[in-house]
Amino acid sequence: MKPALVVIGNGMAGMRTVEELLALAPGMYDITVFGAEPHGNYNRILLSPVLAGEKTVDDIMLNTREWYAENGITLHAGDPVEHIDRRRRVVRARSGLEVRYDRLLLATGSKPFIIPVPGHQLPGVLAFRDIGDVEDMLAAARDHRHAVVIGGGLLGLEAANGLMRQGMEVTVVHVTDALMNQQLDKPAAKLLQAALEKRGMRFLLDAQTSAITGTERVTGVRFQDGSEIPADLVVMTAGVRPNIALAQAAGLHCERAIVVDDTLQTYDPRVYAVGECVQHRRATFGLVAPIWEQAKVCAAHLAGTGHRRYVQQAAPTRLKVTGIDVYSVGDFIGGEGSEDLVLRDARRGVYKRLVLDGGRLAGAVLYGDVQDGPWYFDLIQKGGDVSALRHHLLFGPVPQAA
Repeated sequence: MKPALVVIGNGMAGMRTVEELLALAPGMYDITVFGAEPHGNYNRILLSPVLAGEKTVDDIMLNTREWYAENGITLHAGDPVEHIDRRRRVVRARSGLEVRYDRLLLATGSKPFIIPVPGHQLPGVLAFRDIGDVEDMLAAARDHRHAVVIGGGLLGLEAANGLMRQGMEVTVVHVTDALMNQQLDKPAAKLLQAALEKRGMRFLLDAQTSAITGTERVTGVRFQDGSEIPADLVVMTAGVRPNIALAQAAGLHCERAIVVDDTLQTYDPRVYAVGECVQHRRATFGLVAPIWEQAKVCAAHLAGTGHRRYVQQAAPTRLKVTGIDVYSVGDFIGGEGSEDLVLRDARRGVYKRLVLDGGRLAGAVLYGDVQDGPWYFDLIQKGGDVSALRHHLLFGPVPQAA
């Protein structure tokens, strides 16, 4: 009898771990996967092009149902696990199906944060998290005109761009005075806002949502200052929260997320966790690069070749909305004792800010010209003294003489 591996979560993190495991130890486990959505595994990052009409759902599928069958994996799509019995080592799905495990992998991801203001449960108020959300937004765009996106981060701007492409008038509402304030400094954020406004996107910054109005369906959004704007569709992109309810109910140790060690193992040695639902050394995760590394480490331990350890590393943020390129990495704000190198070229629409700290490159923000981003990222990763490069650092690497 092969040991049984049960995976809770059919998203990118869980399936990447399974792919890595199959490469290391094909046939080692009887694998069963439970997913909440009635699909195979798809690339959630590409939901924005689906909303914009640039791709179809079929285009973004990573693992079709045939792939699961070919690899001997039992897939229960659309049947999420609702209970874990760690004493009996059994999971129970919504359908009542029970499956035992020798190893359990939690990849439950995160849940969108819906701002709990009056009216947040009205029809027409959506998150932007899965294929179902995109289908609901596309349906709304066919019959309605005014969309409000709450949240001016990466996801919110992508949602706004997609809805504009579908013909809607879109207003982005953001609680601070600068877009993408987690990834950009204020000058870069202002350039991004101006470029998006030229394309027809509207913005309300420093705006606190107090209520969503309407009776049978959303009709508007009201703010703390008493003002109100019309809305037939409201999309919440105000952040996510790790989805840990199942783990908590099973008695696993959780803080902000499911606590794991350097091998991605929870406090129960039979249970592992990867992706947006985990907390490693006090950090949680939302970008693909660290989650892919988690998948490699976790798969190595599941395969019994557990020499790897997960080490957190800085990961860059890239954004491309309607032809606008943005790149940021590291500590791009700086602090006491740090030094800024700034390049502004208004005619070309280029802005660069590099933060130096103790002779090392600590962070970078690039707007309009991002081709040197990977080079800056490499310098940050290496942590070496860049003082000798200082005079040309803003202009990228100097070609080596032949």
